[in-house]
Amino acid sequence: MLLSIISIVFNFAGALGLLLFGMDMLSAGIQKGAGKSLQKLLGMISSNRFTAVLTGVLVTAIIQSSGATTVMVVSFVNAEIISLTQAIGIIFGANIGTTVTAWIVSLFGFNFSISSVAIPIFGIGFAMKFLKKFKIHNYADVFMGFGLLFWGLDLLKGTLSLDAGSMIFLQKFAGLGIWGILVSVIIGAVLTALVHSSSAITAIVITLATLNADCFPWEIAAALVLGSNIGSTVDAVLSAMGANINSKRTAVVHVGFNVLGTVIALILFRPFLSLVDFIIPGLPKDNMSAHIAMLHTIFNVCATLLFLPFVNQIAGLVTKIVKESEKYDDEHYRLPAITPVMHSSVDLYTVQMEREIGRMAGHVMIMLDEVAACLSNHNKKSVDEIKAFVSSQENYVDEMNEAITPFLVKCTRMSSANHDNRVQLSKMMQITDGLESLSDECCAVMHTVAKYIGSKGLDIKSESFAKIVSYMNQVHDFFEYVSQHIVLGLTEGELEFSSNIEEEIDRTQKVLKKMSRKRIESGENVKTELQYIDIVRRIEKAGDCIYGIAKVL
Repeated sequence: MLLSIISIVFNFAGALGLLLFGMDMLSAGIQKGAGKSLQKLLGMISSNRFTAVLTGVLVTAIIQSSGATTVMVVSFVNAEIISLTQAIGIIFGANIGTTVTAWIVSLFGFNFSISSVAIPIFGIGFAMKFLKKFKIHNYADVFMGFGLLFWGLDLLKGTLSLDAGSMIFLQKFAGLGIWGILVSVIIGAVLTALVHSSSAITAIVITLATLNADCFPWEIAAALVLGSNIGSTVDAVLSAMGANINSKRTAVVHVGFNVLGTVIALILFRPFLSLVDFIIPGLPKDNMSAHIAMLHTIFNVCATLLFLPFVNQIAGLVTKIVKESEKYDDEHYRLPAITPVMHSSVDLYTVQMEREIGRMAGHVMIMLDEVAACLSNHNKKSVDEIKAFVSSQENYVDEMNEAITPFLVKCTRMSSANHDNRVQLSKMMQITDGLESLSDECCAVMHTVAKYIGSKGLDIKSESFAKIVSYMNQVHDFFEYVSQHIVLGLTEGELEFSSNIEEEIDRTQKVLKKMSRKRIESGENVKTELQYIDIVRRIEKAGDCIYGIAKVL
């Protein structure tokens, strides 16, 4: 008896593991193959709440994971790509989209031998892995994931067919009335939180209830499914930890929506079940899979229809509930955290890092602005004040580089990263390093200028110094041009244009150095001219850094 129980437990664990692995592989495969397209769809979403809901439905139905969708949404909110209001609509839709899995199990899981198609589908996916020269290679995991999912379902069918004696405790649950229902909701929530998949728990409930329809109470099955909706919020909560305030608010909305929707469903529990019974003909035990799938669908559709008119009010309420915390030290950089514990796609990270690199370029631009203003004597601050400010910005950029680069390295090691992802991540690391080097050169230019102006060796009003100002503006404009293309990259024509600018910067350096040597030959102060050449050299190195970034783009 004991050995039999142990065998059942291990077989169930293996089947569940295979099911979860298949779902995760399926979701990751779709994101790997079409992740950018899906993210563009999310990123371009309008403020129209209905469009947002439809987008959430579509994306979740495709990737078969509301957890993956909500993690994407939280990450996009964190990156300030979409607003809190837009995120709410997408989350509503994601809850509807996740019901597709229940219908797949209901319609296909018991009408034919899914094991007969599981292995061929997996085999097709495995063969596609060797077609690395074709884009279809990226979708290999989709087929393999489907195969494992179907195989896992078939194994579950074999382990969850129990005798009436084994199911007696469920009858006792049903006999407890509302308390039994509440306990079942809690069990469903806990189990879903543990496995990070409401689809998996719903599939288990459908399988268990269908195979044991005579002794599996319809009310208990419904309560378990309702509880799974609460447990499904765990990914959103975990991904929002350490993220910005709106990401936390998005997670709170997701939790509140699912919990409040479940509470309303429990208050109207009997009428709710009667509605499902009315739509699906026959007794629940005669078609348990369709009843559970329909219940899951009606619950999420009704909850969405109920709350959708109040999206703006919900956003306002959660803004009041989740208030801004005390400001952290703005003098030091903190990498915005994205922690999708499961269903993670490397594209989620690259979107965020692109934005952070853009911010890094912005800080370097500020440094160049200050140096250029100082040289042209258009800045009312003292030279020492400007030097101190530029130094603080350089330290900040260093901190950004120290945080972003290791993060990008971790991304390259992710299983979801394909060849294109790794190429992109490598370029991002090179750009980050180039920006850090440029910030060093900006700081060096400023320190050199401050040193020589302080010694009163240079005449900042002289014609020769005016040429330095013009030279610095040339480099400044070059970076302004390149920084506009940091995310989108440079075309061949734009890179050629950048090359011409860099060559012009080199020619200008040679001209300025030659003019300085002629002044030395004519009797000008040698020390002063050497100082002049030193500044010119520093500015030219900054130009080299900018061109180095352009070549990576």
